[in-house]
Amino acid sequence: MLDQRVRDSILTLRDAGHGTRAIARALGISRGAVRAVLVDGTAAPPAIERPPKALAHHDEILALYQSCKGNLVRVHEELIAQGRADLSYQALTAFCRRHGIGHEPKRPAGQYHFDPGQEMQHDTSPHLVDFDGAERRVQTASLVLCHSRLLFFQHYPRFTRFECKVFLTDALQYVGGACRDCMIDNTHVVVLSGTGKAMVPVPEMEAFARRLGFRFIAHEKGDANRSARVERPFDFIERNWLAGRKFTDFADLNQRAREWCDKVNAKFRERLHASPRDLFASEQPHLRPLPAWVPEVYALHQRIVDLEGYVHVDGHIYSVPYQLIGKPVEVRETKDKVRVFVGPREVARRPLDEEAARPAHQGSRLGD
Repeated sequence: MLDQRVRDSILTLRDAGHGTRAIARALGISRGAVRAVLVDGTAAPPAIERPPKALAHHDEILALYQSCKGNLVRVHEELIAQGRADLSYQALTAFCRRHGIGHEPKRPAGQYHFDPGQEMQHDTSPHLVDFDGAERRVQTASLVLCHSRLLFFQHYPRFTRFECKVFLTDALQYVGGACRDCMIDNTHVVVLSGTGKAMVPVPEMEAFARRLGFRFIAHEKGDANRSARVERPFDFIERNWLAGRKFTDFADLNQRAREWCDKVNAKFRERLHASPRDLFASEQPHLRPLPAWVPEVYALHQRIVDLEGYVHVDGHIYSVPYQLIGKPVEVRETKDKVRVFVGPREVARRPLDEEAARPAHQGSRLGD
């Protein structure tokens, strides 16, 4: 069948006084095809009236779809077994797609426009990381500024509210400010109740966000495209950043991840006609400034020093001065160390252990 462009050319040449033979020779088509278009007199191709075989069985297919609980394989088997329709499985599935049986109609996704400093998006995703030949599943936390696409991510052995606050503090210090809104999915780490616009954040996280100058918002349930700015880089992180790389520990992993962020943020992107770092230069003045002093994030634990002079935190063991055996202490766990306090006084500071191994005692007296 001739397309509309060719049919329109035939009519145009005919109006210009050209004969059938000349038109056919100019367009490289048969004279019969030219005559058919001239008889029809319109550039629009005629509609093909070819009703599908399954159309006569629409109601039966719909009823079987309900009784077979949405399994089209079973629907096809029942139609053939009952001798009601002679059609292939492919014809059945195509018919169901065209008539919306078991298929939601596709809707245009559209685009979201973000003004400078309007929104940043945060999410996490599990990945496998090679630590000196041994693969370990970690949680990758990512933050993206929606206007400039500036990316920052880090990896953690787990992701609780403590790690969330640690990551967002590091991310906002890397960026040098905060956008007005931080879009998240409906994660229990931040969300107390509700979804989408009705989401209520955990008071602890709401206070944390307020201190750094932003607020948490959540996309509607099922609307994952709303957070596409932060979702899209996860595949890039897995296939580019983590592919073929080995690391010694989390400190090495996250330091090199930060360096890699610097590299990709400075890379020119054809779609943006600039690099994220270039676009960030225009977004930075619109960010909300961080407080003059950003306190270190820590998780608070109340412990009793055991008979061997150790305190236990999350399966890890840390030594403290033996004079504190049997006494209550306050343990503050930060992202890279553990600090032990008796009242307002710090009595021990230990590097955060990644493996639950019993360390040797460090210091035999208070203050050592």
